[in-house]
Formats: sequence, structure tokens, C-alpha cells
Amino acid sequence: MAYDYKIYGNAIPQCDVFLENGYTKEEMKLVWETHKILDPNIAVQATCVRVPVFNGHSEAVFFKVSNPSSREAVIELLLNAPGIKVLDNPDLLEYPTPVEHANDTEEVYVGRVRVQELAGDTWVSLWVVADNVYGKGAALNAVQIAQTLLNTNKF
Repeated sequence: MAYDYKIYGNAIPQCDVFLENGYTKEEMKLVWETHKILDPNIAVQATCVRVPVFNGHSEAVFFKVSNPSSREAVIELLLNAPGIKVLDNPDLLEYPTPVEHANDTEEVYVGRVRVQELAGDTWVSLWVVADNVYGKGAALNAVQIAQTLLNTNKF
């Protein structure tokens, strides 16, 4: 896809074509895939931005949880999740970036973990980086989901 703006050194808030609803096709794919894979009742709102890096997907992820939680509890959950590596130490400026963490790896790196109470709801914010070519692209993710379903007899 050619862009109407210079991409080098820039951030372009357009990934794919714009649809009638004002979202891009890539933004709507996040909605459609979440509904297809997880649950059609999950509310998803996304903005995709093209940033010129050689490799890797980076995402700012925000979600509401059902029960009050803490930063420590979310980090503990992530530390025990297979395929997740937590890099989150604000004092040491430790967080994942595509240059350092999205090359030839199957792991998904998570940092900038924040938990906030807003209007009686608990919200979690994360920064996520993954290698979308060698690692956690759609094909590997599909294989790992299938393996999990087979291993838990839910297939």
C-alpha cells in the first residue's frame, strides 16, 4: 500500500483502506477476529497506526476486568502464562520494544502494566510487542490455539 504521507520517521494512523464506518479494515479485523475467536459479546475499539519498524507488532491494549485487581496480580498472571515474557520495571526504564524484542522469537513481550479504577470499573493497560513474521503471527498463533484445544480435549 502506498501512503499519501512520508512514512520514514512518521506514524501514519491508517492501516489498510477506510471503511464506511470510519475505521480501517485492519481496525475492524481486530473486532471481527476477537468476536470469531473469543466471544461475539466482547466490545472492541481499536486504532491502528503504521510505524516504520523493520519487524514486529506493537500494541497498546486496554481492557476492563470483572473484579477489582492490582498491578501485581496482573503481572503474576502474565508471568504464569505460557509464551509471555514480562519486561516491566519503570525504575530501570524496562519495557519491550520491537527492535530489542521482536526478532526471531515466539514469545510475546508485555510491559507498561497499569491498573486503574475508573468510575467503579477496573481497567488494565498493557504495552505488547511480538515478532509477527517468525513468531506470534497468525499462523503460529492458530497452531498454538489448536494444540491447546487438542491437549485439553476441547476440540
